[in-house]
Amino acid sequence: MSAWVDVWNNVWAVLRAQWYFRRATRLGAKARVWGHPVVNNWGEMWIGERLRLVSTIATTELVAARGGRLEIGNGVFINYGCSFAANQLIRIGDACSIGPHTILMDNDFHRMEPERRNERPDSAPIVLEENVWLGARVMVLKGVTIGAGSVIGAGSVVSKNIPPRCLAAGMPAKVIRPLDSPQEGQP
Repeated sequence: MSAWVDVWNNVWAVLRAQWYFRRATRLGAKARVWGHPVVNNWGEMWIGERLRLVSTIATTELVAARGGRLEIGNGVFINYGCSFAANQLIRIGDACSIGPHTILMDNDFHRMEPERRNERPDSAPIVLEENVWLGARVMVLKGVTIGAGSVIGAGSVVSKNIPPRCLAAGMPAKVIRPLDSPQEGQP
């Protein structure tokens, strides 16, 4: 009986993806959505195959503004409560895992000076290369590239580029160690 329930839940998740991404520029096969995300596409939105997006406990928001492009690769997992705002470009590579309440914004949306706060600052692309893992409540700021295979610790604010295959964490996020080297005491 539970096998039928799993099949039924997956069918509904695929249908939900078709509905929520109906205005996407491209929607890959077998994309699945659980819950009710907010999806606004005024620019370009490219969704890869086998996306898994959760929006159950907290709403996940995906926005591509006018002139902006949001690209999500194949086999990506996005957990609940995330907010992505692409004014220029946010590119999420294949096989990335995004923890709950993660924020990716390629624009600051306001200036610091009181007399200029009505002006929107320039945007800069955010790129997550393939197989990046962002822990819970990570914030990635404009102009950042995170290299392939890197892991960002929970609660980190990423304001500068992170090289491939590194563990980074903190506010601001700094490289703690490469992922190629074994831990002390391990063979």
